[in-house]
Amino acid sequence: MKKLPLRLVLASTTFLALAGSAFALDGDEFLAAINKSYETSGTKVAATDIEVDGSDITMTGVSYTPPGEGAKPVTVGDVNFTGVEEDEDGNYTVENVTFPDISSTEKTTTVTATGLSLSGVFIPADPTQKTVDTLAPFESANSGKITVSENGKEVFSMESMEATATVREDESGVDYSWKAEGLKADLSQSPDPKTKDAVEKLGLQTLEGNIEIASSWALDKGTMAIDALTLDFKNVGKLNMSFSLSGMTLDLIQKIEDASKQMNDPATKDAANLQFMGLMQQLAFVGAEIRFEDASITKRALDYAGQQQGVTGQQLAESLKAMAPLMLAQLNVPELQNAVASAVSAYLDDPKSFTVSAKPSAPVAFPMIMGAAMGAPNTIPQMLSVKVSAND
Repeated sequence: MKKLPLRLVLASTTFLALAGSAFALDGDEFLAAINKSYETSGTKVAATDIEVDGSDITMTGVSYTPPGEGAKPVTVGDVNFTGVEEDEDGNYTVENVTFPDISSTEKTTTVTATGLSLSGVFIPADPTQKTVDTLAPFESANSGKITVSENGKEVFSMESMEATATVREDESGVDYSWKAEGLKADLSQSPDPKTKDAVEKLGLQTLEGNIEIASSWALDKGTMAIDALTLDFKNVGKLNMSFSLSGMTLDLIQKIEDASKQMNDPATKDAANLQFMGLMQQLAFVGAEIRFEDASITKRALDYAGQQQGVTGQQLAESLKAMAPLMLAQLNVPELQNAVASAVSAYLDDPKSFTVSAKPSAPVAFPMIMGAAMGAPNTIPQMLSVKVSAND
């Protein structure tokens, strides 16, 4: 077996030692990087002690101070960062971040939260430089059960929450998701007698459901979209919403942030306002839709509202059907007026679904919409191709 020269062995050992030292994590520098990423928001993070063990960092006595004059620090506790790496540019990536469970009481209200964690965290060396990675500060955020109690009685709970941010493989954009499952709210404890009576007659003593959001951001044209925002509650209904605009590029975001900073300075505030208005001209409306699918709340609402007026729910529905065309006539948009009146009538006769959409054939610049709103508001429905339908 061939032996290596002693000087080569020593040189290699020295190089490896220096290399390991050069890339060793520094807890204080890591905390400084976290605070730098929060500079634009004004939030400050502090820790009483920081321990580094290889690629893991433990911060003891963590607290954060929200923005605002006179804001007081909020205690978090001990936070563990595992799989921390720093690249040659000073960017940090963290495999997992785990937070302590929360139990906080203020006066008669107690809030608890468990299972709080982040994974795939990215902390940029320079947060002012907008890249696709800065649009996804984490790959996933999770929580276990969250509760809110009033005077010892639980009034709200959520079984779990998960949020994700996924950079596309070709780095052309980011896809986001957020969902809260097992939502439960006790509305029967209202101290106001009228509110309590309304809750009981509407059958809303306990509200149960889920909320889910799917959104995306395509960088080439700056298309930002809420692809689906769904609120689904038992014995109430499902509300679906979507919205998209174009022109929200990384360059525009950088310019908006720069203009926002100048607006804080009285000497440059007026110029910044003009610049901000100019930047808004780059945005265009792509489309939007709101759809409600009834799960029995409409009939109960008509019955309750009718009772307040001394009529039945059916009589109130007939009255609304008759009033709709008269009220819509003031808009001076005959085509839309007829569509809305027809949809309202169909929905009140048989409540299943009601949809309002705006989907122009091509994106419409926001300045055009603003101009129409001030000069000829009756042209907006045609400009945005507004459609109204029921039970489809």
